Amino acid sequence: MHILNIGILAHVDAGKTSLTERLLFETGVIDRLGSVDAGSTQTDSGEIERRRGITIRTAVASFTLGDLRVNLVDTPGHADFVAEVERALGVLDGAVLVLSAVEGVQPHTRVLMRTLRRMRLPTLIFVNKIDRSSARERETLAEIRRRLWPACVPLNTVRGIGGRAAVTRPASSTREAAEVLAERDDELLELLVEGKEPDTHQVRASLARQCAGGVAYPVLFGSAITGQGLPELLDGLGTLLPAAPRPAPGTDGRAARATVFAIERAPSGEKVAYLRMRAGVLREREHLAFHRGGGPAYEGRLTALDISGAPGERQAVAGDIVKAWGVPEIRVGDQVHGKAGDHPDEPPATTQAYFTPPGLETVVRPRVPGQEPRLHAALLALAEQDPLIGTRTLAGGDTSVLLYGEVQKEVIGETLARDFGVEAVFEPSRPVYFERPSGTAEAVEEIQRNARNDFMATLGLRVEPAPPGSGVGYRLEVDLGSLPMAFHRAIEESVRLALSEGPHGWPVTDVMVTVTRTGYSAPETVAADFRGRTPIVLMAALRRAGTTVYEPCHRFELEVPLETFGAVTAKLAAVGGELRDTLRQDDTWLLTGEIPAAQAHVFEQRLPGLSHGEGAWLSEPAGDRPARQQ
Repeated sequence: MHILNIGILAHVDAGKTSLTERLLFETGVIDRLGSVDAGSTQTDSGEIERRRGITIRTAVASFTLGDLRVNLVDTPGHADFVAEVERALGVLDGAVLVLSAVEGVQPHTRVLMRTLRRMRLPTLIFVNKIDRSSARERETLAEIRRRLWPACVPLNTVRGIGGRAAVTRPASSTREAAEVLAERDDELLELLVEGKEPDTHQVRASLARQCAGGVAYPVLFGSAITGQGLPELLDGLGTLLPAAPRPAPGTDGRAARATVFAIERAPSGEKVAYLRMRAGVLREREHLAFHRGGGPAYEGRLTALDISGAPGERQAVAGDIVKAWGVPEIRVGDQVHGKAGDHPDEPPATTQAYFTPPGLETVVRPRVPGQEPRLHAALLALAEQDPLIGTRTLAGGDTSVLLYGEVQKEVIGETLARDFGVEAVFEPSRPVYFERPSGTAEAVEEIQRNARNDFMATLGLRVEPAPPGSGVGYRLEVDLGSLPMAFHRAIEESVRLALSEGPHGWPVTDVMVTVTRTGYSAPETVAADFRGRTPIVLMAALRRAGTTVYEPCHRFELEVPLETFGAVTAKLAAVGGELRDTLRQDDTWLLTGEIPAAQAHVFEQRLPGLSHGEGAWLSEPAGDRPARQQ
């Protein structure tokens, strides 16, 4: 048995979930096709997903092709849920990128493709909706090569495109494919130079190698509704994407390694985790070590396992996708790293973020006064499922959450009402800013026995700028033995907590905080005195040093028709964008520059109207700059 973990990715409404249904139907997993419109699809199981007709949470389904088990991960297509896509990509062996033969290459399609190329993730491109009116074959293939990647090889062609009678046929000639592949295949190039026709097996083998290397992409036309093109797609999954043999339990002597890539809640409220096995064997009721972000390990025991595609098995091995119960602390991104008490030689693997972080923040309050604690607990539970939904408590007790866009806000609101019984009210979204110290300063507060409400603690702190990207640093210039350890812990914890809101109301980062003086009075002083004194001293030092508010920025690449240049650049300037370079390419302008992160999504939403629907937008994090409005 071999295992292949693949993802289905697409711009919203390209037919991704319908294709998932068709794959499960064609392989006998389900006996009838579900409908996105009717809310009866297999992978969109949530009530909100069914009603809205969009995928929000990653779902996993499995089917077999001969001795190949395919675990199919259906990921969100809407840009507001790109964090879900990012986590899914990290556990995949390959992908199917879906686009529409009617709409062609859409903006989010390009974002996904660029990420797939960066990761060198083997990918098949499926051009869906050949049965729809206005579907195009040659034009779509040309657009794929121009806007996604030139080394794209069509494996089939369409007769009668644009109607329900559209049918697919295998590509009639191997020469076009050979010419595309010859750029990275010397043997094919030599044959073509000599005027010889490469045989089908040579071309297919070269395509498989280059597809596995993430440098060439097979293209298949078809329809998830009629089933045309599905046999060719299934054949491509089995022969062009790299599957690995599934080790027999006990043959891999390494300790268990696995990555948590999704979290959901069972009807009972219990956490359920999705893991991708990397090595070793995972068994029920073993005490395991879990790592989070390179920090100290915590221990847990998985009380139950459900292996995708093998529900009767109770031992997961490398390549398996596992649904697991029993560890309340588990979160997305955590890693199983051996048994509890083990001391592995190599550190846990780290994952790289390929998509942009959230650039918006909104304040959320309960509609019914008095439900603030319930709301805060619910938001923390949602953040466990999506770590990029960061939460923080603001002055006055309000809670803020990080967002990608307004659709995500609506879904969070519906989830809070349905799953937690809390109706939420959201303020208008605002950009996410942060503060850095502008200089160096110190502050000291002494014990004053005669003062009212004084804290029985002496504390001096110095703040100074730290290198960009270094976060919060903390160190002592006093002897460690000058205070009981409980007091030292109270100071450090309070420093980090207080820095969540600086003098301008935003988190403070890239700062070094140094403890310069301490004192206490035994037996009156308790840890609470230092917890109360620390924020006062720290804010005094920050005000003396001064802080500057910064806004995160994105580097963008924008392609627009020639005639829309003026309108597009005017809107860019209006939202704070700055052009770095312009390049004319045939009938389009290619623009590059920098834009505030919070405005990137705003501009992207307005781009279709500014560019007659022809604009293509790509952006990625690119540092920061002082905010123009603080």
